[in-house]
Amino acid sequence: MDLPEKIRTLPASPGVYLYKNAGGEVIYVGKAKNLRSRVSSYFHEGRWEDAKTGTLVREAVDVDYIVVANNKEALALENHLIKQKKPRFNILLRDDKTYPYVKLTLAERFPRVYVTRRLRKDGSAFYGPYFPANLAYRIVDLIHRHFMVPSCKVDLTRFHPRPCLQFYIKRCLGPCVKELTTPEIYGEAVRDVKLFLEGRQTDLAKSLRERMSEAAEAQEFERAARYRDLISTVDQLQEKQRIAAAEGDDADVFGYHYENQMLAVNLFHMRGGKVLDRREFFWEELPEFAAQQFAAQSDDGETGVPARPTADSFHPGEFFSALVKQLYLAQPYVPRNIYVPVDFEDREELEEALSEQLAGEACPERSRRGGRATRIHITVAQRGEKRGLIDLAGNNAKQSYDQRFRVLKPNARAIQEAFQEALTLPELPKRIECFDISHIQGAETVASMVVWEDGKMKKSDYRKFIIKTVAGVDDFASMREVVTRRYKRLQEEKKPMPSLVLIDGGLGQLHAAAQALEALEVINQPLAAIAKREEIIYVYGQEDEPVVLDHHSPVLHLVQMIRDEAHRFAVTFHRKRRQIRDRATELREIPGVGESTTRRLLEHFGSLQAVKQADVAALSAVVTKSQAEAILEHFRKTDLSC
Repeated sequence: MDLPEKIRTLPASPGVYLYKNAGGEVIYVGKAKNLRSRVSSYFHEGRWEDAKTGTLVREAVDVDYIVVANNKEALALENHLIKQKKPRFNILLRDDKTYPYVKLTLAERFPRVYVTRRLRKDGSAFYGPYFPANLAYRIVDLIHRHFMVPSCKVDLTRFHPRPCLQFYIKRCLGPCVKELTTPEIYGEAVRDVKLFLEGRQTDLAKSLRERMSEAAEAQEFERAARYRDLISTVDQLQEKQRIAAAEGDDADVFGYHYENQMLAVNLFHMRGGKVLDRREFFWEELPEFAAQQFAAQSDDGETGVPARPTADSFHPGEFFSALVKQLYLAQPYVPRNIYVPVDFEDREELEEALSEQLAGEACPERSRRGGRATRIHITVAQRGEKRGLIDLAGNNAKQSYDQRFRVLKPNARAIQEAFQEALTLPELPKRIECFDISHIQGAETVASMVVWEDGKMKKSDYRKFIIKTVAGVDDFASMREVVTRRYKRLQEEKKPMPSLVLIDGGLGQLHAAAQALEALEVINQPLAAIAKREEIIYVYGQEDEPVVLDHHSPVLHLVQMIRDEAHRFAVTFHRKRRQIRDRATELREIPGVGESTTRRLLEHFGSLQAVKQADVAALSAVVTKSQAEAILEHFRKTDLSC
């Protein structure tokens, strides 16, 4: 059945359609109230004759469809399929920045808390997102200090002989060591953390007061005092939340700048009436068909904003329809108000879908506010204060466009902040130490360490390592040795650890470095690796969620620059060692000339040729007279044989 014939058999029902090319690849996903009318509209005369070669209609050879009950279900399914299939003719969300969540690992025997930027269905509970980003780290730090639930990477499936430093400074209950705590005590702390993160401070304070009274009656005054301090902390947080709630609602504000087929979008996050943070998105090449499709609306009676053609057929309404869906549908948090610069055809339907999502299980704590469900409003402001906010976001989008596409160099502070965001570091990176291994088939294996500090390479702190304990080709063991030697020395000298340990390599090298640090009892040390070919960054503890940065990202450029410098330094040292080895081969053949004598000769004369040309007097300045005569005799015989 050819494509036009198949289109005539489509049902006149709501649903999602998927165009495929000759290779069976999904190239476009769309939704419709009437599948037959919408899909057939693409082939009406005059709709696509002007489309550029290679656009959707010319490439599509097949269409699949999924029928749903209503248009809101079609919205959700379309969003899911776009994220899953990533069709090249759809507008795809390319996120330059993600915000952190607090993750409570409820599936573990002893749950822990972490800061993460990726939501995964692994049995954990996620809370957030948090604005500004460092708020998530402050919350986790508060949990450590007051609830003593850790973030460490220690294996808690077994007991260890002794606890780490976090236990001794009272930031962890010590579940890693038998009998330091009990499952009941630890479970109580986890339940308190859960109430705290869910925003149920009233329930938490009530529970803490009951336990404080019980402890006081049992004359366990130290435990009662701890509950008292927790109650004080919870009461202070409640007061801050009341102030924020009184100042205004949560809102997200969009602005954009489009020029020369490149697009920059700014998203302002307003919480409690204040702008807390900004998010940037960039598109260098919008999909050809996506830019034109808005003009080709269907004939099925759907209403929409009339398209105002531009020189290259970019239609903001179609774009923001796709962007808002991908940002908010199926997300755990949606602000009450979303301000967009242009209207789009399914805005009201999206409002209803997001409101129902918010009232359901996706965000139960928000729906409890005021005892009623909260409705989401997607507003196209034309005047007044709201329009001023949209214009402000638009002006900032223009600045983002200039910085990204006009190649303005960001300042060092901005790069540090972006680095911290991308790799989820607990603090701004001030010092990065990067390691690389170099050898040829296991021969003359060496390692290098280079240092980036305060925005530039610090060559005075570079270090070279000759691998001593590894025979043959074993990059992982070599990495373990060099990391152990480096940070054991730092411990002995009582010097601080770097902001980040960066490894040139993949997961194997990363885990080898992690094993070395664990053996030294160095915990919670930020550790990452960058794979050479894919340019993917693996952060230790988040290996299943590698960081894939845009090729224009200054963070990626910085990591690549540090990695390349470590590689250059290692290769240079390896070549020098190999040259010394090759030059030393002939000298070592001379009776009475050993390794140390060979090294002294080469260091003094600089080359094997200079040694050959030296006389007895010159050689005797470095070696004994008998050795000098043996060397001269050896080279004399060699010359005669030639």
